[in-house]
Amino acid sequence: MARTREFDTEAAVSRAMELFWTRGYEATSVRDLTQHLGIGQGSLYAAFGDKDGLYRAALERYRTTLAAAALRSLEEGADARSAIRTLLVERIRIAVEQDGRGCLVVNAACERLPEDSSVRRIVRDMQDAIRDALTEVLRVAGERGEIAARHDPYTLAGFLVTFLNGLLVSSKITPDLDALEPLVEVALAALG
Repeated sequence: MARTREFDTEAAVSRAMELFWTRGYEATSVRDLTQHLGIGQGSLYAAFGDKDGLYRAALERYRTTLAAAALRSLEEGADARSAIRTLLVERIRIAVEQDGRGCLVVNAACERLPEDSSVRRIVRDMQDAIRDALTEVLRVAGERGEIAARHDPYTLAGFLVTFLNGLLVSSKITPDLDALEPLVEVALAALG
């Protein structure tokens, strides 16, 4: 008779996400994972296939928690400029925590690409989602006259995503919110 899994896989994915986020994929061994999660190697393999499977599950958890919260913050903003400012500053705030661990998704892109095509798809999907959400916010803001119409909303959204990615990498180098936050105002100037 097969044994039932003796651990909470959702909690394990959340804990693995934190470990991968802090240490990175390469610096996190299967032994580190089993010790941190409090499970045996066999249980890890049975639940997730391998370290790669657990890493992809951790990236998906990030998508459904922190990335989803970022998208909601855009929808809840009073106006485009304040919604985008809040999004950018909150992402920096999270990235500078724990001595500059950055963003799990940007870290994954820097560490795992171009070799890992499954991680590339996950990262691209998240980047596309934030760009699409920003495009819609900018489109509506342009129609309302809140921002200048000199840039296409899709292109401007692409700029903001690229700027955010750079900020998130910079947060690992300079994990200081006070040093990075003023840069947001420079990017917001592109909105006109």
